[in-house]
Amino acid sequence: MEFTDQLQRAFTLEKTPKRIISLVPSQTELLYDLGLEDAVVGITKFCVHPYHFKSTKTVVGGTKNIKLEKIKALQPDIILCNKEENTQEIVETLEKICPVHVSDIKTIDDTLEMISQYGNMFKCNTKAAKINQKIQFHLKDFQAFVKDIPLQKVAYFIWRKPWMAAGKDTFINHLLALCKFENIYESHGRYPEVTIENIREEGDPDIVMLSSEPYPFKEEHAFELGRYTHHAKTIFVDGEYFSWYGSRLVKAFDYFKKLHKRLE
Repeated sequence: MEFTDQLQRAFTLEKTPKRIISLVPSQTELLYDLGLEDAVVGITKFCVHPYHFKSTKTVVGGTKNIKLEKIKALQPDIILCNKEENTQEIVETLEKICPVHVSDIKTIDDTLEMISQYGNMFKCNTKAAKINQKIQFHLKDFQAFVKDIPLQKVAYFIWRKPWMAAGKDTFINHLLALCKFENIYESHGRYPEVTIENIREEGDPDIVMLSSEPYPFKEEHAFELGRYTHHAKTIFVDGEYFSWYGSRLVKAFDYFKKLHKRLE
């Protein structure tokens, strides 16, 4: 059977995969929600959902540092990667073991496409379609919810030392726009290093968001930022809802509604 991933790379599967390794946390969660728990044999140390996978699946390293011998020993039928999470070198190394599917997610449409591809590859089209329908339903409902909400300027930080923000062509930026947040760093590259002393000159945001991942921001960091922002409100946000794609989107829009109510 011939398949194509989201980088338009063709690969062949001789049979429906029964031994899957996922090197992407949000895609691991999706596999569980597709009913493929028994087929998942390997995950990364960052695959924290569902929680019990840490004790029932083999951890094969991180997203950037894999344990190749562990992966080989699991004899996978397919390995699931992502263009942003995993390097090209990792993908090329893994292709010597078995077929590799690489996702490339910048928008919700990309997510829907990936879920459909998984449905085809793993013979779970009905469950994949149901998840996509739920995402589309909640998206339409949320778009109606934010229709009359005015745009607010935002800075979304993902790291400190150096300070780094989410910028253009990222899934985070796509979701910020859906939420009626105008990203002041949208023109600065994908994940720009920024100087917080210049934040007012850069765009003077109404809201500063400190993500729960990948950096563990604390109150002291909000205070540090507060020295340079003017009227901005600094809030802590759940980074999983802004950066995880797949089935996480089913729950994300309710979170975004609650976020807007917090900001009222």
